[in-house]
Amino acid sequence: MQALFHIHGLRRSGLEPVSFELRAGECCVLVGPSGSGKTLLLRALADLDPSSGEVLLEGVGRDHIEAPIWRKRVGYLPSESGWWAARVRDHFVDWSVLQPALLGLPTSIGDQPVAQLSSGERQRLALLRLLEGQPAVLLLDEPTSALDAAATLAVEAMIAQRLQLGAGVVWVSHDNAQAQRVATRRLSIEAGYVRSEP
Repeated sequence: MQALFHIHGLRRSGLEPVSFELRAGECCVLVGPSGSGKTLLLRALADLDPSSGEVLLEGVGRDHIEAPIWRKRVGYLPSESGWWAARVRDHFVDWSVLQPALLGLPTSIGDQPVAQLSSGERQRLALLRLLEGQPAVLLLDEPTSALDAAATLAVEAMIAQRLQLGAGVVWVSHDNAQAQRVATRRLSIEAGYVRSEP
């Protein structure tokens, strides 16, 4: 069975060559100390920073996919997302079809100014915005770092639904309990070296 996401010999500044595969429905948790290269790896996979090596999505190399399309199909959620419009709903293609209640957010939050949001609300809305584009691969950089226990579980449930639909996930987490809940397998990174954990 062909991997959904295939990485071989990925190289960039701050990382040693990285190789692994991600299959549809698989959640790979990436763990490691601060400064070890986790965000560098996610940004390279999303083609946001210069890198070399073989990166394939559903068997097609990223060099054969236009960058905007690649970044929609390989969706990156940074630890702090950017906001460019004053009102929440203006960051979405069609706010009316979304279900913010699944993440513990009222539908009326779409009419709120971004400036009035808490960090936890921004984090959940950024995830909702990413998922609206229905990426095949989700690159999540600590998506629940600002959330309480209930909101964290709601995010985990929403990601689990995407996995059931065939998405693949690379999830950076510093929470060992969370890693045990969500991971199909684990990768660890230290000083730019990535290895599979048993």
